[in-house]
Amino acid sequence: MKAIVQRVAQASVTVGGEQISSIGRGLCVLLGISLEDTQRELEHMVRKILNLRVFEDESGKHWSKSVMDKQYEVLCVSQFTLQCILKGNKPDYHMAMPTEQAECFYNNFLEQLRKAYKPELIKDGKFGAYMQVHIQNDGPVTIELESPAATVDPKQLTKLEKQQQRKEKTRTKVPSESSRERNAPRNKDDPSASSGAEGDVSSEREP
Repeated sequence: MKAIVQRVAQASVTVGGEQISSIGRGLCVLLGISLEDTQRELEHMVRKILNLRVFEDESGKHWSKSVMDKQYEVLCVSQFTLQCILKGNKPDYHMAMPTEQAECFYNNFLEQLRKAYKPELIKDGKFGAYMQVHIQNDGPVTIELESPAATVDPKQLTKLEKQQQRKEKTRTKVPSESSRERNAPRNKDDPSASSGAEGDVSSEREP
């Protein structure tokens, strides 16, 4: 799971020309969910976001207070493009969690944030919609968070990942007996050995 956390003076989300959500001072969180993410990664990210010290204290000391300490708002926006893998210049998103599964996971993420903090201070965009996100970054301060690597159950691997594994195995596969026989140098005394140029090359490779 990846998150881009920005300290903001204000932020809002607009869909189809209509503003559906907005916050004042606080955090704007762009969240990218991986197909490998579990409840463990979700809980890790919730803790990190709510305890990230990016605000000043009452005396003006920087990097001292979290969003919860200051009782500020949090605006979350689902952002599957954070799971992009570039193939040349073309973005590939096969590592992002599939839409239907990701929506349930994202809603669970919001629910956990609200349980850990104050429900009325957690806002979000519209999952799966084409959104315009207006962010007034304060600082600017932008922090990139990533959950610890997940331990993946092979049974949960996608078809694409399984195909990739098979390709890797094929590349490293030990040559078969017939392949070794074809590639093995021929003995000069072997009556079946070629007497032409191929036989000469084979004999040169012998120690």
